[in-house]
Amino acid sequence: MTVLLWIAVLSLLVWLWLACCHGLFWRTDVRLPPRRPPARWPQVAVVVPARDEAEVLPLSLPSLLAQKYPGRARVILVDDHSSDGTGALATALGRAEGLELTVTTPPPLPPGWTGKLWALRHGIELAGPDAEYLLLTDADIAHGPDSLADLVAAAESDRRDLVSQMARLRVETGWERLIVPAFVYFFAQLYPFRHSNRPGARTAAAAGGCSLVRREALERAGGVAAIRGAVIDDVSLARVVKAAGGRIWLGLADQVDSVRPYPRLGQLWRMVSRSAYAQLRHSPLLLAGTVVGLALVYLVPPTATVAGLVTGHAAVAAAGGAAWALMTGTFLPMLRYYRQPAPAALLLPFTASLYLLMTVDSAVRHWRGLGTRWKGRTY
Repeated sequence: MTVLLWIAVLSLLVWLWLACCHGLFWRTDVRLPPRRPPARWPQVAVVVPARDEAEVLPLSLPSLLAQKYPGRARVILVDDHSSDGTGALATALGRAEGLELTVTTPPPLPPGWTGKLWALRHGIELAGPDAEYLLLTDADIAHGPDSLADLVAAAESDRRDLVSQMARLRVETGWERLIVPAFVYFFAQLYPFRHSNRPGARTAAAAGGCSLVRREALERAGGVAAIRGAVIDDVSLARVVKAAGGRIWLGLADQVDSVRPYPRLGQLWRMVSRSAYAQLRHSPLLLAGTVVGLALVYLVPPTATVAGLVTGHAAVAAAGGAAWALMTGTFLPMLRYYRQPAPAALLLPFTASLYLLMTVDSAVRHWRGLGTRWKGRTY
């Protein structure tokens, strides 16, 4: 039990550091500031890359077209060679009153580019030089009526070059309720929002579903071409904008929601595993460290608690229990944000074990030469 005691104490020390010294990653109060209308509302182009999105477009595209933006804005939907009638459906939806909609198709995908970034590049070119801001948003994201105005006001009020919001993902099925809040919690742990938002800090992150970027800052960073092969394009975008001297901001959304359903575990598994190993830069060493780290942080506390109680080793149970309590307490704000019951926090170790397996599966797929597969393409 001496070895387990030291491991449990180490886990507790890690949790004390995470809770107090890691950018308060667990708090959910990083939100857009109250709107302060700018003296002049700049022109904005909303660029939506879409590939086989006919299922979700009726739930998302009308919300973009209905934006109450005081300035000039237009929506450009880039139909990335869909096979399900996405382009025709978007054109039909665009006949309703609202912002001007352009539906376009990019040239064939060249080598070295991901489909989404190639589509974004085409849409940004079509937006023209008059668009001072570009809202890059996914086809499965629905926006509240004031979303665009709030994003622009936040950017203008503090001369921010990239303002991004983590969309509230769907949590309707059992697997979604188990996996999704933890997904956002782990992302915030990996990229603490407060660190990312601080100028000069090395951390930089954004959420690809909703990112407003100043066109000048994007061009200064090398444009979309600078990240053309990135699978994790949102974080890559934040890194190049920040590296070029841009001010970035990332927070949780109040009126930006994902409408894409992930009712089964397999769908959620693919969502995570397709980019998990890329997040580790395809490094076996980083993978090993991640596996050990996840086990130490999320699996040791309940294991030590149960083992200590069963064997009567009070110190082991106390150290494990204290670490588990910190883990549970830091997860509660995210559960409240997703309107989930507090007892669900006790399941976080189980969810973390699933993420560990998803990460290993991502690496195995890479080693087998299967790459990252998404919407019929493999990278």
